[in-house]
Amino acid sequence: MNRTSGSAAQALEKFRELTRKIKQYEEILGVAYWDMRTGAPRKGIELRSEAMGALSADMFRLATSDEMGELLATLAEADVYRTLGEIDRRLVDEMKKDYDRNRKIPPELYREYVVLTSKAESVWEEAKANNDFASFAPYLEQIVDYTRRFIELWGVKDTPYDTLLDMYEPEMTVAELDRLFGELKARLVPLAEAIAASPHQPDTSFLQGTFDKEAQKQFSLHILKEMGFDFAAGRLDESVHPFATGLNPGDVRITTRYLPDDVVSALFGTIHECGHALYEQNIAPELAGTPLATGTSMGIHESQSRLWENIVGRSLGFWQRYLPDLRRHFPGRFDEVTPEAFYRAINVVQPSLIRIEADELTYNLHIMIRYEIEKMLFNEGLSPRDLPEVWNAKYKEMLGITPQTDSEGVLQDVHWSGGSFGYFPSYSLGNMYAAQIMRAARRALPDLDAQIAAGQLLPLKEWLTEKVYRHGKLRQPAELIRDISGEPLQSGYLCDYLEEKYRDIYRL
Repeated sequence: MNRTSGSAAQALEKFRELTRKIKQYEEILGVAYWDMRTGAPRKGIELRSEAMGALSADMFRLATSDEMGELLATLAEADVYRTLGEIDRRLVDEMKKDYDRNRKIPPELYREYVVLTSKAESVWEEAKANNDFASFAPYLEQIVDYTRRFIELWGVKDTPYDTLLDMYEPEMTVAELDRLFGELKARLVPLAEAIAASPHQPDTSFLQGTFDKEAQKQFSLHILKEMGFDFAAGRLDESVHPFATGLNPGDVRITTRYLPDDVVSALFGTIHECGHALYEQNIAPELAGTPLATGTSMGIHESQSRLWENIVGRSLGFWQRYLPDLRRHFPGRFDEVTPEAFYRAINVVQPSLIRIEADELTYNLHIMIRYEIEKMLFNEGLSPRDLPEVWNAKYKEMLGITPQTDSEGVLQDVHWSGGSFGYFPSYSLGNMYAAQIMRAARRALPDLDAQIAAGQLLPLKEWLTEKVYRHGKLRQPAELIRDISGEPLQSGYLCDYLEEKYRDIYRL
């Protein structure tokens, strides 16, 4: 900044201080959120929610204050902006976008919303456990109402739902998603039909039974170490729904869920969340303490969790290396199972009710169902009270199955209780990004598949750190995927990957 005027230099320093303070608020709120989801006493939830609402309102006031507006106006002036370094320019761009949007929301309205969603997540947990949608419905109605009010205040893009999509995947639109999802559906539905008709169905009998929880945990910890998860900068805990919380690059916490009758559910949940954690732990140090120290979009973030969970974790090479380790954790259970048989069993394709347990192929249909329902909520005025009926009808239409309870239907996901409308498409976008990024990785690392089969996972992690992780939010997703692959996001690479994989497994 030695080429800027004294007043501009002072404005930049104040701006950095203010954004650092906002980031510190976010970190404290992140710790409180993690604590609520991993074992905080139930009787304390209401007052904790009030405390989080108050802190969130204070943070919101800082981000939308007159001081922030004046600093952004100074730094965004053309003569000043061009003298800023890359990080400061990007920081100004991001904070201005947030400022312009959030300035339209009254702080008290925002505080009420945070309190509501903090309480709603705990209500959702109990409603899911008790198959009691009626107890959760009033909270969901309020959350949808608040979101609709926010959309009006922010300003409707092409459709109200476009406004929500942009918050998770910048510049993504309903029109573009309709195109991408349409391309996926055109190729994946016939593939699923061919798989269902194949006489070569994998044997999954050896995956059935009861599996010791502690052994599951120890194996999950082992795989985390192999992937390069830094335990000095993170931890693994247990929660109702697996999640990752990146407080700062030196404190990234993940959770998983152990099922006594499923030996791989917790493992793949752990690998998935570790993909998020590797991103957050390996952001460049110069971005730490700024709002840029996070993923550039939820689609790119999900690309990392899905890449590690599926393209790596469900590959034949991975199990050629790690099946012997699984045998040691569960003596006598898999002694007669070959890596090939295990690989086929964990990649079985069949319609299922639970998104997080779905196979790679039908998983995208789960996302399309949620996408269609969210469009109905915000573009067509669907009442939240009607969600169970609409949900069940969509599952019957797209997967040929109907939930018997709301717990395995409309209540299965945590996202809506936190107001995360527009998030779900990120998962399928992540699948598409992941396939395109992995194709580029194989070009750059010709021995990659052999390395995975040998348990050498760190070369891939290091390549991803260089290409994705270290940049944090410094680059937009469209810029990042073009830099990595040489072209914009395409649906075809995911389809190619799935067709090649499942034609081999099902001998099509």
